[in-house]
Amino acid sequence: MSIPTGHHFWKMSGSGNDFLFFDARSGPLSDISEPAVIDRICARATGVGSDGVVFIQTDTQQDFRIRYFNRDGSLGELCGNASLCSTRLASELGIVGPGEFSFATDAGAISARFVDGEPQIDLQPPTVVTPDYTPIARADGERRLGFADTGVPHVVVLLDDTSDADVLGRGAFLRNHPSLTAGANANFVAPASDGTFTIRTFERGVEAETLACGTGAVAAAILLESWGLSGPESRLRTRSGKTLTVSLRHGDGAITPSLSGEARIVFTGQLAEI
Repeated sequence: MSIPTGHHFWKMSGSGNDFLFFDARSGPLSDISEPAVIDRICARATGVGSDGVVFIQTDTQQDFRIRYFNRDGSLGELCGNASLCSTRLASELGIVGPGEFSFATDAGAISARFVDGEPQIDLQPPTVVTPDYTPIARADGERRLGFADTGVPHVVVLLDDTSDADVLGRGAFLRNHPSLTAGANANFVAPASDGTFTIRTFERGVEAETLACGTGAVAAAILLESWGLSGPESRLRTRSGKTLTVSLRHGDGAITPSLSGEARIVFTGQLAEI
């Protein structure tokens, strides 16, 4: 299989969740949007290496649109850290100005802005929040086990300590549990001594632990509040050591989450011999 060469990309990191961005405003870039091509581009040892690929596109209603593909080439409805990175890149490319703006995703429109130089996005209200997800039995040491759909389905497990969490084994089991028809990301969260929380995530589509997950942090914050362990703002320290901040607003029977965190341009390049 031949990989098209010459396509310009930006490598970005959102708290260690890394992505390759392509500017597709002038066309769909169909030659590099096939799952097998994305899989090869994202390969760590033989490709550029990333957790996923993002195409920035034009949109008739919002300032722009993004389409996110997981490392295995499957379409992701939403990715929180990719959305934070999209906010930063759209500003760098002059697509948006310094004020409030919005962009389209496959999970709905997202409002965005910069607060103290850091991107912040408003996600759509979660469609499902189940503080105690009974179809899955808790394992030893698991204090609570809940489910939330924040544009992406998430199982969240409360532990005393995430340092020795079985993210790969237990995470893969939860991600593929038969009760979850679309599968789910599996998140392991624990309180830290400084009032924050630690979080680790097994991501579907990547099928491994990633260094951060934005929608997972949002799901964890929603469930932590429902469990009475956190207030309307939670700070979650990811596997990379970076912190994601989630703020929750309640009104009209809905929860509107806001997510802020790192969005760093690591390098730019062109596809060549992959």
